Amino acid sequence: MELPRRRRGDELVRAGELTDLRHRLRRLARQHDLTTVIACAFDHRTRMLPFVFADLRMAPAGVRAIGSAMADAGFEKTRIVLQQWNRNFRPSQMRLDGRIPDIFMVSSMQIHTAACLGLIRDACRIDPAHRPLIIAGGPKVVYEPWDVFHNNHPLGEVLADVAVTGEEFVLLSLLEVLLSMRDRHGSIREAFFRARNSGLLDDIPGLVYPRMDANGEIIELVDTGVQRLVGDLDELPDPVHGYALLESPSRAATLESRALPAERVRRYSPIASLVLTFGCKFNCPYCPIPAYNQRQHRMKSGARIAEEFRRISETYGIRHFFGADDNFFNSKERTLGIVETLASTYVGGVPLRKFVRWGTEVTVHDTLLLRDHISTVRAAGVRALWIGVEDMTATLVKKGQSVDRTVEAFQLLSRHGICPMPMMMHHDSQPLFSSGTAYGLINQARILRKAGAISLQVLMITPATGSKLYESTYESGMVYARVGRRVVEPYMLDGNYVVASSHPQPWRKQFNIMAAYLYFYNPLRCLAALMRPRSALFLGDAIMNAIGMAGLLHTIRRTFGWAVRLMFGRIERRFAPPRSRIPMRGIGGEPADHELPGAPRNGLVQVQLQLQSARSDS
Repeated sequence: MELPRRRRGDELVRAGELTDLRHRLRRLARQHDLTTVIACAFDHRTRMLPFVFADLRMAPAGVRAIGSAMADAGFEKTRIVLQQWNRNFRPSQMRLDGRIPDIFMVSSMQIHTAACLGLIRDACRIDPAHRPLIIAGGPKVVYEPWDVFHNNHPLGEVLADVAVTGEEFVLLSLLEVLLSMRDRHGSIREAFFRARNSGLLDDIPGLVYPRMDANGEIIELVDTGVQRLVGDLDELPDPVHGYALLESPSRAATLESRALPAERVRRYSPIASLVLTFGCKFNCPYCPIPAYNQRQHRMKSGARIAEEFRRISETYGIRHFFGADDNFFNSKERTLGIVETLASTYVGGVPLRKFVRWGTEVTVHDTLLLRDHISTVRAAGVRALWIGVEDMTATLVKKGQSVDRTVEAFQLLSRHGICPMPMMMHHDSQPLFSSGTAYGLINQARILRKAGAISLQVLMITPATGSKLYESTYESGMVYARVGRRVVEPYMLDGNYVVASSHPQPWRKQFNIMAAYLYFYNPLRCLAALMRPRSALFLGDAIMNAIGMAGLLHTIRRTFGWAVRLMFGRIERRFAPPRSRIPMRGIGGEPADHELPGAPRNGLVQVQLQLQSARSDS
């Protein structure tokens, strides 16, 4: 189910409000000697195409943004731990500045749920008298905040103190309230309990927290609503701070005495991910992005982006960047404003395009709208664009793409030295091969390769939390609960596994994905790229093919057994999406914004809602 939209005109925070909040926190921080550890949950079972290798070589933007916000606000005793690099990290053993941290944060995607719950569970082993304030966040919590509150989890208590279902502004607003409630000798966790019990948290949209009974059992979860968004992304803290907080890669369960030195950052994260814009004008039913952004398009200025490129490059030696955009070409006018600024920027007398190289995500439709300005995009330093093609025939979803338009866009980019990187979606009605048409998966891979594509991403369409189709996909019985003896776990919801299908032979869909990758990534094509180059991008083509072949080995190793299970195992299906087993309510007894209909409700809240309904009927 999509996140509900806030009242029109109330989607964004006041201009300058985040900047003012950052200044207030800096003054407060001087009075509080806080230590914070931020963990990025990562399930290593997800390591396969299309992100294998990059997943370990690019420190995620989300946790770095939170770390940057903490450091910018004056809380410099902050450490960021990536489970990608620190697989054995145990929160129960962490010490920072010689003591148990005051705050422990966990950020997670849905596919890393098991790792996220494991981190929280381990943190709950710390003696309650010394336990840090446990804050859960990230995409997982934005859509399923109730899943980090379990009094009676089968593997042990998993109980975060609060879930942040928003961005930096929500977290910093929470900290401001807690610091105003904290005395010099009390813990930040005790301050949280006082703020919670006094109702001060209810004025901060974007939080979910539990209410307890006298025995410590959860009575209900209180949802303060959908966050207000920061409209001007130039107000965000400088991301350069986040890299100074990274924990050094190791096999230890504890933390090092100091963060990863600046001169070693590039070795472990040669690619930097940066937030440039948010939002997409398309309203695809399988995508949660438009609703999350409240139908807003938010961006940084070209000058701010250029400065971030420069500072990170000069401080850490990183030259390659990836824009964490939903659709960078979403607005032609705004895009041109950014790329024209970048194209005219010089760093130390050298054009920016020779100083950094970067790529991001766009669509076919918007690429063609900018056909007369692709040379400017190239001059801005863009070297690769990941393009949401999905299905070239527009059978699955219509975003202004067609076979001819897709080919035109890819050839246009190739001529200007920009690598086209298509992202495809496989679905039940699409065959592996079709005769005389472009409908088959192999047919489309072949057309894309000839048009200049140097990489390929093929994922099976699966229900995405926060999307229009999420609830109905479960209710239709498409989603698998178990195949044979193997339960479908969250890490399998990345699109590499066929876990939602009405096809009578779903194993064919699983093998189709492997076949498409094998067609695109193979030694013959790698050799052909070197011996018979079709464009100036031949070297990048060969390198990406070699990386793709190595990644394909991981993909086949992890998914081949699942394909066999789909062939011979009995499939059990789910007919309802995951819901909170704990009653949830919004402020004032309203329904919770972050819960699906049909979840249990507290008896008192249920009566209030029935009374409200009766009044409206009368």
